[in-house]
Amino acid sequence: MEKKYNPEVIEKKWQDYWEQEKLFKVEIDTTKEKYYLLEMFPYPSGRIHMGHVRNYCIGDVVARFKMMTGLNVLHPMGWDAFGMPAENAAIKNHSHPAIWTINNINEMRRQLKRMGLSYDWDREIATCHPDYYKWEQWLFIRMLENGLVYRKKSIVNYCKPCATVLANEQVEAGCCWRCGEPVVQREQDGWFFRITKYADELLDWCDRLTGWPERVLTMQRNWIGRSEGAKILFKQENSDQSIEVFTTRPDTLYGATFMSLAPEHPLCLSLSKGTSQETPVQEFVNHALTQDWQSRVGESVGKEGVFTGAYCINPLTSRRMPIYCANFVLYEYGTGAVMAVPAHDQRDFEFAKKYGLDIIIVVQPTDHVLSAETMTEAYVGPGNLINSGEFDGTDNESAKKAISKKLKSMNQGGPTTNYRLRDWGVSRQRYWGAPIPVIHCAKCGPVPVPDLELPVVLPIDIEFPESGRSPLPDLDWWVNTHCPKCGSDARRETDTMDTFVESSWYFDRYTCPRYDNGLLDPVQDRYWSPVDQYIGGIEHAILHLLYSRFFTKALRDLGIKKESEPFRNLLTQGMVIKDGAKMSKSKGNVVDPEDLINKYGADTVRLFCLFAAPPERDLEWTSEGVDGAQRFLNRIWNLVLEYKDLKSSDQILMESADSRTIRRVTHKTIKKVTEDISNRFRFNTAIAAIMEMSNELSKVSCEEIYAKNDLKAAMKDAIESLVLLMSPFVPHISEELWEALGNKGGLTRRLWPTYNSEMILEDSLTIVAQVNGKKRAEIRVPTSATEDEMKQSAIAEANVQKFIEGRVIRKIVVVSGKLVNIVVS
Repeated sequence: MEKKYNPEVIEKKWQDYWEQEKLFKVEIDTTKEKYYLLEMFPYPSGRIHMGHVRNYCIGDVVARFKMMTGLNVLHPMGWDAFGMPAENAAIKNHSHPAIWTINNINEMRRQLKRMGLSYDWDREIATCHPDYYKWEQWLFIRMLENGLVYRKKSIVNYCKPCATVLANEQVEAGCCWRCGEPVVQREQDGWFFRITKYADELLDWCDRLTGWPERVLTMQRNWIGRSEGAKILFKQENSDQSIEVFTTRPDTLYGATFMSLAPEHPLCLSLSKGTSQETPVQEFVNHALTQDWQSRVGESVGKEGVFTGAYCINPLTSRRMPIYCANFVLYEYGTGAVMAVPAHDQRDFEFAKKYGLDIIIVVQPTDHVLSAETMTEAYVGPGNLINSGEFDGTDNESAKKAISKKLKSMNQGGPTTNYRLRDWGVSRQRYWGAPIPVIHCAKCGPVPVPDLELPVVLPIDIEFPESGRSPLPDLDWWVNTHCPKCGSDARRETDTMDTFVESSWYFDRYTCPRYDNGLLDPVQDRYWSPVDQYIGGIEHAILHLLYSRFFTKALRDLGIKKESEPFRNLLTQGMVIKDGAKMSKSKGNVVDPEDLINKYGADTVRLFCLFAAPPERDLEWTSEGVDGAQRFLNRIWNLVLEYKDLKSSDQILMESADSRTIRRVTHKTIKKVTEDISNRFRFNTAIAAIMEMSNELSKVSCEEIYAKNDLKAAMKDAIESLVLLMSPFVPHISEELWEALGNKGGLTRRLWPTYNSEMILEDSLTIVAQVNGKKRAEIRVPTSATEDEMKQSAIAEANVQKFIEGRVIRKIVVVSGKLVNIVVS
């Protein structure tokens, strides 16, 4: 063992050893309980950042700990490799998305291996590989056959100069991110997953996910957004068509004075077409749809709209209601159409005031009288109905049911349940994604690609245009084909799949990454699934996690899986903060993990990330914290160096108090660290306990240890336990120290140390001595002391004697293990 801790040398040594020994390669072992641990796989950006380091170190601690407790641990890694960022980077760097992505994967794999993470790299997957997305295409076809995939029209952002569809993230202040020209909206066909079929099940199962943070479950419940209310049909004037709305306030229907449509609603353009309002509506729609939905519904954004030129009819009042296109209505909510009741909805109130629309009060509170002329805000509280015909005087809660019932009897609506959740549009007019396996035939319509022709391989050996426009529609040799049904000339679908599709089932493919007889190997899937512990950022609380849950339920119903949920337990780790803000290039506060590894070593970086804060809390970056972590590892190195030659002796006649103290500290620490890792993921307090133990061991005289057999035995056990406890957190130095103590490497194959509850008990304890209820002294008594012995010890204490001398002891009260109170007069 070298006298000086040199992380550069020992970390390379043990990483090579783990790889040569295939230490983390795992297979089915029916004699062992399985444990599937997974961190959310990264997008291959080319460089790992501190968020990656923290996320993967958290998972690695759990994986190594579970291995040492005897579980059969699956801990894989892969790459979420498709997506728009690769296209953007390729344009910027005059490269090809495929080349850029593969190079980044190779670089990030190298960086992750330097962190000493316990991955089974033989299971590595990249979602851009045809062997992966072949089965995604196969699944798309099965879902299409079972009604879980369908095609419909939707509105997209479109840049005319670039001749390309843009994602919302590529629209900046209403303009194309690349050319700066205004973006317009256009309608086109797209493919959708019918996630709404599972809305009730997704919501109900939130109550069964007891291993998930309540914050995440609340976000999912709100996103699904089940609400009870009424469907109401408003007939369009001079038409046999109706506009359907959903409302949770059917009690206010008599107060509806206008209709608001979301800018995305097709009626905005169709109702105004051929009228004087056509141009103003088109301009308003184009502007509104370049705003993100958060800003459109935000309190600080003004309520804006434009009259479409059309009217609809209130089914109960026969009132002629103008139809507006309004920026604060979202197409994803309800039906994208809202009956506007300005007296009882604040947004409608502000809109009506701005555009001079009627305000009719229909719910009057019981403690004061409202007047439309003097109202300064909408009244949204309870009350009794007025101006509501046959329902006048009814309390508004009862009126909700009564009016819904009346609408049903009129065939103008009725009670219903609505969901905020909308079907998942998966078509992307981008290049770098998995091709959608459909062929379009003029005679047969959309036809699935036959299974034997899968995968539909994304062409790689092509020129990628710097405009960002997908080259796929222009590749005649790839697009032009024949219909699988009738043999006629046909064209391939040129849209690719949303990258969230790949990440919605990748965790299943890890169980059988090289299996080629189906989407999943049923034997492997049944043994490993579901994921026992999933770890990732809170930013994925809705889309990724909800889509993964949907996919699992769909796979179950297709007979491919048994489980109904993908992740048994979920941990959402906090962000890494520096200078009061999340680390980001734009803020100039990024710390490069590789620079830190080069300077301090991976174990120091790991220790800091795990010690600085609990996993679910944000971690505040400090260089002092990193220095402190390095100093601690040096102290441990020196401690082991001091005692590495200890040998146990059989000639121990009796253990001294000092040796019992060492064993007590050892067993207390084992208990604390075990509980903090297994029950609470409180890595910071576990590390603190290890630090405290090392401090206690450092206080003992080295000469005295080597001189006494009982102390040598106790210290040897303590040092070995200390190294084992450290190993999940700082595996490289732990392996080196374990070897220096005369043991064989491969700590994850060692059993985790166990504690003896009797060893934890103190030989003595401190109790309080009181006189007439006032504390007069603290005394040490043996833990085995009887009440009489505790009384005598308290009476004999010098400071207690001062207050009882010459006085009569009336009684002595003993609270075992805590205090003795002497009552005198």
